[in-house]
Amino acid sequence: MVVKINENYLKLKSSYLFTEVARRESEFINANPDADVIKMGIGDVTKPLVPSVINAFKDAVDEMGSADTFMGYGPEQGYGFLAEAIIENDYKKYGIEFDKSEVFISDGAKCDTGNIQEIFGLDNKIAVTDPVYTVYVDTNVMAGRTGKMKDDGMYENLVYLKCNTENNFIPELPDEDVDIIYLCYPNNPTGTTLTKDQLKVFVDYAKENKAIILFDAAYEAFISEDDVPHTIYEIEGAREVAIEFKSFSKTAGFTGTRCAYTVVPKELIGYDSEGNEIEINPLWNRRQTTKFNGVSYPVQKAAEATYSEEGQAQIKEVIDYYMENAKIIRDSLTEIGLTVYGGVSSPYIWVKTPNDMNSWDFFDILLNEANVIGTPGSGFGPSGEGYLRLTAFNTLENTKEAMDRISKLKF
Repeated sequence: MVVKINENYLKLKSSYLFTEVARRESEFINANPDADVIKMGIGDVTKPLVPSVINAFKDAVDEMGSADTFMGYGPEQGYGFLAEAIIENDYKKYGIEFDKSEVFISDGAKCDTGNIQEIFGLDNKIAVTDPVYTVYVDTNVMAGRTGKMKDDGMYENLVYLKCNTENNFIPELPDEDVDIIYLCYPNNPTGTTLTKDQLKVFVDYAKENKAIILFDAAYEAFISEDDVPHTIYEIEGAREVAIEFKSFSKTAGFTGTRCAYTVVPKELIGYDSEGNEIEINPLWNRRQTTKFNGVSYPVQKAAEATYSEEGQAQIKEVIDYYMENAKIIRDSLTEIGLTVYGGVSSPYIWVKTPNDMNSWDFFDILLNEANVIGTPGSGFGPSGEGYLRLTAFNTLENTKEAMDRISKLKF
């Protein structure tokens, strides 16, 4: 007998996108140790945690140092105080009510969007937007829901909803029956948004076809447009067909602190092989209590502090800072004749490559000639070819310097 591997992993044709970006960055820096490289590729934040969050974090750590206030294992679903703060601040202001048992605290939206597929059968047909955040695709490939990657860069048995200039980056409904639809808005990587009416089209489709929407709203805090929903549950009927993922990573700078949450409404229904209705909420609860030990108490207290009046004001300043960077990027690239999308209600700017250049060639030019790192659009799917993503998460000084360097390039 020999150990058998999960051969679905062999279907993954290339390295994880950001691993490849890091590899090329490392090679360049090793060859050019004196180069001043400005990183605008991976969506990591640069501003530190705000004072109110730090104070709450420190206080909670102090509690862990006293026998009277020490906290051991907490609830795998998260502490009630944070779930209550989430419901009160992220949903009630939109007229939406949830029970604490419908909110699951986790260590990241990436983890949750990757893990959620475990509670669904392997015979479900999956639809993703194209371009797409790669985790949605790769985790379903690993699980065995797809075939092999075809020559066009698309996986067999996976439905791609193209988002490009031809449809103004508004995905069309699938042209075949699907069971699960991944949506991310404001979108990663394109930075574009959907209006309430545009999102309602997908909610109505899901209700009519007994499908489920997995809605990644990790960038909700950056929304500035009035008609763009801050939660899918603003759409009538969404709680019957949608799971929502949100994160403190980009909102409050928790990329290294790790805290997020997933909302699984009790109205959400799936079906077993005999067609019986099954509640989804208990399935996710079982998955989390079996495979996850919860987010640490100090981190959850720090996350709770983001909802304080002081915390909200401080975080708004940080978000405004990043969105000013986004405006600088949009304006600068537009001024030199490049076509850009996003960057209005999102920290991501989606740049059309000049002269029909392919994505990785444009990446290499920016790296080698301007010492600026972006993320090639082709890494997000076939429809991302010919684009490159830049993030607004660097410092103001670096953002201005990067745009100055790029403006001097000859394409």
